[in-house]
Amino acid sequence: MKIVIIGAVAAGTSAAAKARRNSEDAQITVYEQDRFISYSGCGMPYFLGGEVEHAEELTPRDPEFFRSKYNVEIKTEHEVLAVSPGTKSLSVKNLRTGEFFTDVYDKLIFATGARAVTPPIPGRELEHVFTLRNINDMLRIRSFLDESKPKSAVIIGTGFIGLEMCESLSRLGVTVTLLEKLPQVTPGLDPDMAVLVEDHLKKSGITVLTGVSIDRIAGHEVLLADGTSISAELVLLSTGVRPNAELAAEAGVQLGASGAILVNDRMETNLPDISACGDCIEQFHVVTGKQVYRPLGSTANKTGRIAGDCATGGALRYRGTLGTGIFRVLGLSVAQTGLSEREAREAGYDVVVCHNTKPDKPEYFGGREMTIKAIADRANGRVLGAQIVGHEGVDKRIDVFATAITYGAKAEDLFYLDLAYAPPFSTTKDPVIYTGMILENALHGGRPLMAADELIALQRAGEPVTVIDARTVAQFEQSHVEGARNIPHSDLRGSVASLNKDAIVVTYCNKGTTGNAAQNILINNGFKRVYNLSGGMKQYSAVRKKH
Repeated sequence: MKIVIIGAVAAGTSAAAKARRNSEDAQITVYEQDRFISYSGCGMPYFLGGEVEHAEELTPRDPEFFRSKYNVEIKTEHEVLAVSPGTKSLSVKNLRTGEFFTDVYDKLIFATGARAVTPPIPGRELEHVFTLRNINDMLRIRSFLDESKPKSAVIIGTGFIGLEMCESLSRLGVTVTLLEKLPQVTPGLDPDMAVLVEDHLKKSGITVLTGVSIDRIAGHEVLLADGTSISAELVLLSTGVRPNAELAAEAGVQLGASGAILVNDRMETNLPDISACGDCIEQFHVVTGKQVYRPLGSTANKTGRIAGDCATGGALRYRGTLGTGIFRVLGLSVAQTGLSEREAREAGYDVVVCHNTKPDKPEYFGGREMTIKAIADRANGRVLGAQIVGHEGVDKRIDVFATAITYGAKAEDLFYLDLAYAPPFSTTKDPVIYTGMILENALHGGRPLMAADELIALQRAGEPVTVIDARTVAQFEQSHVEGARNIPHSDLRGSVASLNKDAIVVTYCNKGTTGNAAQNILINNGFKRVYNLSGGMKQYSAVRKKH
């Protein structure tokens, strides 16, 4: 059997390696347009920032490695021009020699990846304007940094790569301005979590402009539609990626709504003996079961392995994606998994949302706070998604949430998780466990939450709301929710008689715990509509800045 794979980065090489493990008899050929294969694209910002010393560390494998270890023939700088499913053949061009030839296959796997989206901004062709998608891009940027030594940079787009490059350029002493056309940074996060990231960026000396429209790039300036001019000796376009699916589509392969290749759970397309994997395919979401496009390195490796297994008679099946991702920017860790609140509401879920701010380990052991936003289905309590912004231990917690969501855990299940505890690593009630407690109280314990933006909207609409600040007088005087009345927790029982039991009451403290205790007192005294402000004053302050 002859297996041909188009593409030799994460998915293509994973498919080839798994196919070989399953079959010693198969003839496996991989065509790759580039000269670099099987590289760590996610490591590129860290090479540019100096944390990875040598570019070769990101490209540890070459065609000879796959030939000697796997008996797989990888032909670099070879472009597949066309695929003919009827004859099971493909037309290939050797980019080094200019030679054209035809090859045949029994099984064909598209692993053609994705390319950077280049918005139609006048001036994008200038020599100091870059995208960062592959090793060639990385080397061009590194050469420019070494030769031109730019002092200012503009990054257009605030996704993973844009913010990782923000950190790397800042490490080099470059002054960075971030531009985002949306009203928030990190488009994958909900706005009430994105504000935490934006606040950190600004405190770290980064200029952040959201909701902006770019007119053009001219010389060493980026000009906005409102006439603002921003110094930019280097410009990075980081506005997302688009699947390389044109070759497959021309061969008759069906594409999904995103423009990526549509596959089943065995990575098979609509055409016999043709599969696809990696960043060129759509996946389906674990929670909703609907098609999504989530191009991630971890997913590329996984789907590549499944494609190679199924091409050689294996039984592996894909189980869906949660879009779990994490990145670091200027010491801050940002992670997400599952559905955002916006996605959950758009999918028709009636959601319960909580914000939980807790240290990753005890303060006496140097613990630093993280904020967890968790989303659950009000109908059955199932956890739908989570987002975390913090410093240490964010990776551990997001992986716990990803595992829980994958296996259909409910909010109450988080409380019962037997997570590891010792002071160097966690608090006795881990932030994940505490999140489960908060959600469970809101779902079934009669302790509802109100988000900061909900409270702000109610007040602006003129709705009568009694807001009780349960903190100390000193804390209240320093800052407080607009219109709040300060009744410290220790004084609340004696003040119950002065409050209207029929009014909407919102209690709060710094982060939520004392606010919940105040909520309990009022509920136990017959108050009917008492909410705890989700995330307390800390979350309210961050959200209020964007209103």
